Amino acid sequence: MRTVDAQLRRVLDAAVRPSPIRVAISEAQGLLCAEEVVADRALPGFDQAAVDGFAVRAVDVRAADVEPVELPVVGEVAAGSRQAHRLSPKQAVRVATGAPLPTLADAVAPHDHTDDAGPSSRARVTVKRPVASAEYVRRTGEDVAPGDVAVRRGVVVGPAQVGLLAAVGRTKVLVHPRPRVSVIAVGDELVDVDRTPGPGQIVDVNSYALAAAARDAGAEVTRVGIVGADAGIVREAVEARLGMSEVVLVAGAVGGAHGEAVAAELAELGPVDTSRVAMHPGSVQGFGRLGPDEVPTFLLPANPTSGLVVFEILVRPLIRLALGRPELHRREVTARLLSPVASRPGRRSYVRGRLLRDRSTGDYLAQPLGTAGSHLLSSLAEANALIVLDEDTTDAGLDTPVRVAFLSPR
Repeated sequence: MRTVDAQLRRVLDAAVRPSPIRVAISEAQGLLCAEEVVADRALPGFDQAAVDGFAVRAVDVRAADVEPVELPVVGEVAAGSRQAHRLSPKQAVRVATGAPLPTLADAVAPHDHTDDAGPSSRARVTVKRPVASAEYVRRTGEDVAPGDVAVRRGVVVGPAQVGLLAAVGRTKVLVHPRPRVSVIAVGDELVDVDRTPGPGQIVDVNSYALAAAARDAGAEVTRVGIVGADAGIVREAVEARLGMSEVVLVAGAVGGAHGEAVAAELAELGPVDTSRVAMHPGSVQGFGRLGPDEVPTFLLPANPTSGLVVFEILVRPLIRLALGRPELHRREVTARLLSPVASRPGRRSYVRGRLLRDRSTGDYLAQPLGTAGSHLLSSLAEANALIVLDEDTTDAGLDTPVRVAFLSPR
């Protein structure tokens, strides 16, 4: 059997990264910026008040800590005002937060530095504390100056980056798009969720679960749904998606004589490897690079839990690489087991678990969930982590330190 690490290297070597595209900034969140966004305007675009108060010349109030300084109030400027104001020596202008500073004003005396309690028609104000030049002022270009790089290439566009793009006047930005993932479920026994299963039939869980996992990893997902078990039909369904996908997932078409027939059909589209992988659950799987573009194509186990574990270990890192994300894998910590677990010899086991924290010591604790049955989906739904037992571990007792990978986006 091939090791998990060897299989992962084969998978990552096949990554197909979509070409950058230009999108509206409202659609760029979560994507990797593919350009250096250089500002052609200053942010802020003008000197403005950082607080409500009075625009003054700092030199006129520098002695206010010794003796309060009384100044005539010669005007008022609201945020958004487009009317020019000029301040003469030993004068004050009432300003709101965000208001443009009058000419010659170089500081703002906040309300609590004065005897003013708020908006009024008072003609004079007493400043009781000095303010330094530029104090309580947002200077032109203080945040971003023309020619500065506002958003760098390779940065994940988040809320702050979207705001900065808007501030410098960009409506669109070049990004690395989400890789397109197609999900196909194979089986004559499958019915969709809106139908009641008859004798011998089961609901298609795989295509919904895998589509959700791919979306969670950051992909743009098309759930193709159910196709018949005939190997030729499976090939047609896969071939139809190759030109529209960076990754194709096929659940339920691996293992046994049926799996061999499907692999033989798909091999006409490109090399398909169905070697077992030394992991549990999910050792029976297949991987190929199909079509003219050598699209990574996975043949996943029929049972949903095994399929999701294989996705987590092998497919999710591929999607993250295609996205351009530096963190391909989930965060891992070391935790102490709260109950013993067993593992199959020679295989790396991924045990569904609940990661907890010891309040007194801060140590991580791992509680295995359910039984070893690879078909049990309910315990995976309750799990927030996978307990990883290496190939040379067959039994791990109470309090044994083990590697644990987060399943939640922490």
